Amino acid sequence: MINKLQNSDILSAYKTIEIELNAIQELKNLLDENLTRALDLIQNAKGRIILSGMGKSGHIAKKIAASLASTGTPSFFLHPAEASHGDLGMVTEDDVIIAISNSGESKELIDILNYSKRFGIKLIAITKNPESSLAKAGDIVLLLPSSKEACPLGLAPTSSTTATLVLGDIITVGMIERKGFSKTQFNERHPGGKLGSILQKVKDLMHTGDEMPILSENANLNELILEMTSKRLGCVGLVNDKMELTGIFTDGDLRRCIKNDLKNSKAIDIMTKNPITVDKELYSAQAVKLMNERKITNIFVVENKKPIGAVHIHDLLKSGAV
Repeated sequence: MINKLQNSDILSAYKTIEIELNAIQELKNLLDENLTRALDLIQNAKGRIILSGMGKSGHIAKKIAASLASTGTPSFFLHPAEASHGDLGMVTEDDVIIAISNSGESKELIDILNYSKRFGIKLIAITKNPESSLAKAGDIVLLLPSSKEACPLGLAPTSSTTATLVLGDIITVGMIERKGFSKTQFNERHPGGKLGSILQKVKDLMHTGDEMPILSENANLNELILEMTSKRLGCVGLVNDKMELTGIFTDGDLRRCIKNDLKNSKAIDIMTKNPITVDKELYSAQAVKLMNERKITNIFVVENKKPIGAVHIHDLLKSGAV
């Protein structure tokens, strides 16, 4: 096994982490009322938030725009070069521009800065140089730390891009909290992939209508077996005259009936009474957790005590809820 303290690669990694942590700490010390002013400006914008930057700053700007857009703040990235060739037409007077440049002197941003001044478009400048052209053009300036880069040459953007990324996350989180952005809204913007699966709700997966195994609590055993077999969910929900769910009959209950010779009994006598139920708005991941804890494989979804759907654990597992 390699001794970490004697491994030059590990030592280099430690040094990089330490330098970048120092940059983040310096960023923390730089935060002031301008952050609140920037968040106010973003929150009150009637249009979109336009992120722009060149090179590595541009890559970070893209990430910030994506984070904001996915959490309820309409945003997009505008490439400085494309902006100078017609894409400035996408920017309106209702928008807010966030321009990022570590030095604050990126020549490619000049047309965007001039455009913002010409049409009175609010500009948030993110830079480490408060005396730079970008800072002077900005309505609000958010300063980046002036600490050294982790790159041993002091050239490749490393600490500076990390700090910018963290500042972008600060802005994103600030907007999530200000807008009260919910899990439901998050799910609406992430319908695909693992996040979409986890944030699905029971109502999206439940069997309804003719697919739902439901009988009267006065049904006989033959009717129970037929319903359970035809609906293939391993259970039957039992309802009273008001169509309220009063019990559930599972394959486990069926085995007990056969063993104890209860073939002539009615459902109300052999069902499991007061079954566990869930609300249609429950997240599928929460449903999996509940079913695992209670050691059950199927569950009914009720509304005003009446069954509106049924879910099997396989439905949840197939959806990718875990």
